[in-house]
Amino acid sequence: MSTAALPAATPALRAAPSFWQRARRHPGFWIGGLLTLLLLAAAALSYVWTPYSVFDVNMDAKLLPPTTTHWLGTDAYGRDIVSLLLVGARASILVGVIAVGIGLVVGTALGLLAAARRGWVEETIMRVSDFGFAFPAILSAIMLTAVYGPGIVNAIVAIGIYNIPTFARITRAAANAVWSRDYVLAARACGKGLWAITFEHVLPNISAVLVVQATIRFAVAILAEAALSYLGLGTQPPQPSWGRMLAEAQTLMFDAPLLAVWPGMAIALAVLGLNLLGDGLRDVLDPRLNRRG
Repeated sequence: MSTAALPAATPALRAAPSFWQRARRHPGFWIGGLLTLLLLAAAALSYVWTPYSVFDVNMDAKLLPPTTTHWLGTDAYGRDIVSLLLVGARASILVGVIAVGIGLVVGTALGLLAAARRGWVEETIMRVSDFGFAFPAILSAIMLTAVYGPGIVNAIVAIGIYNIPTFARITRAAANAVWSRDYVLAARACGKGLWAITFEHVLPNISAVLVVQATIRFAVAILAEAALSYLGLGTQPPQPSWGRMLAEAQTLMFDAPLLAVWPGMAIALAVLGLNLLGDGLRDVLDPRLNRRG
């Protein structure tokens, strides 16, 4: 009588794919990353080279169509559109980085404090955050402009203040989930203090959520800066801004419609890239994907 074949040895569990392995399989991540790198490269390039100076006015060359000398044409003051777009990327990145940084630092600190202390501290911070949502960036900028005058600094402050409640609520929700984990309960049982647990266990475990949210809020900040500049509350002349380029093009829609197309495309591609990058990071950093072979 033949003996039954022994079952094959169980194969070893495959190691979870690394960050870059998962990223390569996510088209949204690398498309968004490519568009974001293009935005950063445009701003960096403007510091060392532009086809023409953005401050030179040449009325003899106004409203030229795209040519070999002016690749995207010129505006109503004879300024080169490519140069304006390159330099205008600086304002978008400057506002995005500082405004999101304000919201990230202050909002994260408040969210961690609310999750650690709970009780009336958490309730107070959350109610103040709810009150902050009643003042969007544009409304805050209008109020600051009425007191201090228009400018990019007021735009940054307004957008930064608007980001604080968002980061506070997201941080508090993510931190509360971590505080209920077994390893945090074990750390508390061993006598660790609230702040030691917060910085050693809670903050590292919610950092991925904060990175994703910061990327998405960066896109929102670019849109807000463009809207404020369009209304005349953001970047002031003679410094170029994509939003103000749109405002200047609205009176020439029938004479030179491309003047509105180029800055509109720049804003759309920048926001699209950051949103795709944020969505890609959220999927790639999802801890559940780390356990899949």
